[in-house]
Amino acid sequence: MSSRHEHPWWRDAVIYQVYPRSFADGNGDGLGDIAGLRERLPYLRDLGVDAIWLSPWYVSPMADAGYDVADYRDIDPVFGTLAEAELLITEAHQHRLRVIVDIVPNHCSDRHPRFQAALAAGPGSPERELFWFRPGQGEHGELPPTDWGSHFGGPAWTRVPDGEWYLHMFAPEQPDWNWDHPAVREDFQTTLRFWLDRGVDGFRIDVADHLVKDPALPDLATLRPDVIRPWRDQEGVHEIYRDWRKIADSYPQRGVFVGELWDDDPDRFTRYLRPDELHTGFNFPFLSCPWDAAAFRDVIDTTLATHAMVGAPATWVLSNHDVVRHATRYGRAHTAHSFDDAKHVEPSDLVLGTRRARAAALLTLALPGSAYVYQGEELGLPEVEDIPDELLQDPRWLRSGFTDRGRDGCRVPLPWSGETKPYGFSPDRAVADPWLPQPPSWAALSAAAQTGDRRSMLELYRRALHVRRTEPDLGDGPLQWLPAPDGVLHFQRGDGFACLVNLGDTPADLPPYEYLLLTSDPLEDLKIAPNSAVWLRTA
Repeated sequence: MSSRHEHPWWRDAVIYQVYPRSFADGNGDGLGDIAGLRERLPYLRDLGVDAIWLSPWYVSPMADAGYDVADYRDIDPVFGTLAEAELLITEAHQHRLRVIVDIVPNHCSDRHPRFQAALAAGPGSPERELFWFRPGQGEHGELPPTDWGSHFGGPAWTRVPDGEWYLHMFAPEQPDWNWDHPAVREDFQTTLRFWLDRGVDGFRIDVADHLVKDPALPDLATLRPDVIRPWRDQEGVHEIYRDWRKIADSYPQRGVFVGELWDDDPDRFTRYLRPDELHTGFNFPFLSCPWDAAAFRDVIDTTLATHAMVGAPATWVLSNHDVVRHATRYGRAHTAHSFDDAKHVEPSDLVLGTRRARAAALLTLALPGSAYVYQGEELGLPEVEDIPDELLQDPRWLRSGFTDRGRDGCRVPLPWSGETKPYGFSPDRAVADPWLPQPPSWAALSAAAQTGDRRSMLELYRRALHVRRTEPDLGDGPLQWLPAPDGVLHFQRGDGFACLVNLGDTPADLPPYEYLLLTSDPLEDLKIAPNSAVWLRTA
């Protein structure tokens, strides 16, 4: 699995995110699983990606779709077995695909044995020191210990029968670990080794900046608005990742780390990417950027300058399992990502959004560094925004008082083939419907329907990934901006590759070129059409 470049593979890899519940169902129970993923490995190989990243597949009560982990070193039966996971890793490597697995270190499930032991042990016990148990405020301890709110809505504290409260920055079923305790650190180091021993090539770290809390647990009302929140980006988190890096570097595959870091402060962000900490961090400013040439150029410049300070490669991401799919987002009046999207749904022009998504794919894959593809974006899947209320499963729906429809709309099971549901997601012998309903319009978006159609999103991705792999100027390396009219991005990679993206409303002239490599949509009178992109060989 050697790279075409001399530098490490992860510096310019294209990594495909698999959300296991929704990728492919191998046993017919309506839930994606390892068996389904193993069957589809040739699809991912032929797509042209370098690695897969798996969202959590661990033992879990599924209060938050697997991000509430009850056992970090075993596979939940809904996905398969540990033996099947080991086979998947081996088979992926045989297809020249590396494997990155999710790790969820900020919190666990309330069914985790150590949390259950803490509940049973009572106040003041050593077991409770592994979490954030505190007495309440008020005359009888009836008020939460602090005024912190959960990211999923409601307070960040839940009271237990003996009167104490425990901290959960997400759902009540997800108690936060106390990373000041050495036993927590040791246990996660054991987990890293467990999966590295089985051949995984790296880890995506969920909410990577949340692990360490300010031990004073100050009320937000006592803090200035510009002060870092006491549950995130505390200094002690860097010591944890330096220890993790030493472990990963000690293995033959030298496992890599990518952090989920929603931090728009470049200086604080790059501290995680110092040479002895994480390898990469997700570029959420790029994902969040509106459809505007000046805004994209600013984000790209800032990203490249920020990463250059520590010699780390940038990552480029358009969608993931937590955000509205970009084919829908780019068709709205307000094209920037916002977590309020699921509360105040705007209409979307899907024809326009899909056209822009095609152009965004060529922009993303032409930039220096690594790129992530969220499952289904290569099919041009839109957000599903009409899931019946009674079928919504994201805890944000309940915790928000039924005002935030949550993230289910980007997690609907993929369409693989056929004219009727479940579109090949489950086998013919399926005994249950897919866990979320698929729209009838998805028959035309299935992988089978798009294969061989050069106008399709899937074939665009396949061609783009093939060009990216064979063009020596793409991947990691420098970028040089070239003159362009307003609304157009024009940059050069190496000595002979150029990318132009027209984010404006009128066709734009092409510069001199040797030949056309790829277009997201046909040229108009030899000009770049609005909301489209081209790749050129210029020398």
